Amino acid sequence: MANFFFYGTLCHLPLLERVVGRELTVVPARLEGHEVRWAEGESFPLILPAPGKAAEGLLAEGLTAGEVTRLDFYEGGFGYLTREVIVDAGDGRQVPAQVYFPEPGHWRPGAPWRLQDWAADWGDVVTETAADFMALRGRKAPEELKARYGLMMIRAASRLRARAAGQGMLRRTSETGDVVVADRREPYAKFFSVEEYDLSFRRFDGSMSPVVNRAVFITGDAASVLPYDPVRDRVLLIEQFRPGPFARGDANPWSLEAIAGRVDASETPEEAVRREAVEEAGLRIGDLHLIGGYYPTPAGKSEYLYSYVGIAELPDGTAVSGAGVDGEDEDIRTHIVTFDALMELLGAGEVDNAPLLISALWLSAHRAELRAAAR
Repeated sequence: MANFFFYGTLCHLPLLERVVGRELTVVPARLEGHEVRWAEGESFPLILPAPGKAAEGLLAEGLTAGEVTRLDFYEGGFGYLTREVIVDAGDGRQVPAQVYFPEPGHWRPGAPWRLQDWAADWGDVVTETAADFMALRGRKAPEELKARYGLMMIRAASRLRARAAGQGMLRRTSETGDVVVADRREPYAKFFSVEEYDLSFRRFDGSMSPVVNRAVFITGDAASVLPYDPVRDRVLLIEQFRPGPFARGDANPWSLEAIAGRVDASETPEEAVRREAVEEAGLRIGDLHLIGGYYPTPAGKSEYLYSYVGIAELPDGTAVSGAGVDGEDEDIRTHIVTFDALMELLGAGEVDNAPLLISALWLSAHRAELRAAAR
């Protein structure tokens, strides 16, 4: 049996229970001569020697060897190792406990850490990510999962948004037990991943289907914005090489698109399109008009898209070339075209991706009211 002192994210009890596998009894405790700070540029903290200070946290006593193994798996990929210390557990109790300390040189300390601040921004998504992380224990090395942790958080944030969507009006109402997963595998996991399921689902006659095999291409949620200048009646399009059309054998694998990108774990779809507009076109977006959210390919992809038309000023000289994020090998150029030219491109088949098609059609239906509001 082992005692552990937690000072950071594992003081968030839903996360601790997800990692350990059960609800733990914990008591407030403190480690003298130390302080807790954010890891600079990251979403987790460090514990550091600090004479005259004390790190506040929680003490969990009597953990089993199996529970310690689960904790080591979760923390191991982040460059943390245990060390035994003596913590003050109140009422004069001095208790020996294990603490996860960062390996030297891994992270730089930032501002002072507050659990409340972290929980408000990261608690739900990190707890959700831990479910995926722990499900791969025994299948993947923790170092391999750490390399993909940012992508796993994006996937977890997408799942939280999906759960909040609620039921439909025409579709059947989903209930517990309507989908039963017999096995789940992850045969490929890099920038994107593939998940393979053996599952059964509720048929419309109420019976359960036989166990079937289904593979899903996993990406996080994404968002797109078509910038529109209602005064000049212009839109901004981006153009870039795309491996999807290339792999299909398209004679011209350069694509005309709306500005788009994945929604990071720490942002909303609206924040994502504003960020992407700056990164891809150097453009500041004003009012956003939500077109809708949709699955482009629900039969085989988890991706869910939020599409917007965004009001922007698009004078002559707005178009740029060579835009994109450093380190991502993006090579983007932009085009400023009139609304009529956009419709011509649509009719000629040169607009052939879903977000831009949907955005152009929405704009054609709402263009008059947007122009009237701009006068």
